[in-house]
Amino acid sequence: MSTVAVTRLIDAPVARVWRVFTDLPSRADWLSTVDAIEVVTPGPFAAGTMWRETRTMPGDVQVTEEFTVLRSSPPTRFAVVSPGIGVDYRMTYTFTPVEVGRHRGGTAVTVVQEGAPSAPSGRLLALVFGGLAARTVEGALRRDLTDLAFAAA
Repeated sequence: MSTVAVTRLIDAPVARVWRVFTDLPSRADWLSTVDAIEVVTPGPFAAGTMWRETRTMPGDVQVTEEFTVLRSSPPTRFAVVSPGIGVDYRMTYTFTPVEVGRHRGGTAVTVVQEGAPSAPSGRLLALVFGGLAARTVEGALRRDLTDLAFAAA
């Protein structure tokens, strides 16, 4: 299993950051690498919510990923899972109010992504490309949080 964690301070209150992040139909408007969103389940963002994101990856390759919310504790935390090719992913997002210092009134957003091989090919890929994959995931998560910071401002 591999784990990547990224934190970003956002100069906006928790409620606003949560609202922007969980407004699934609008995600393609502010996530720079997302081309399309398809919300699979109707209703508010909650455990059981499913959606698909189509992203443009390096090399102009489009990839569609499906996400399912495992649990949601508005406005401070949620976890999603996404089946990959040979690896299943779990991402936990935490939204923490900043109460002191120059970012007071803002939000610290932390995302922890864990990847677990779901097939022998996933184990092999993890051995061969583990470090490179972790750096690629870290860069993508940082870019998403930067996009979120601009959208929530």
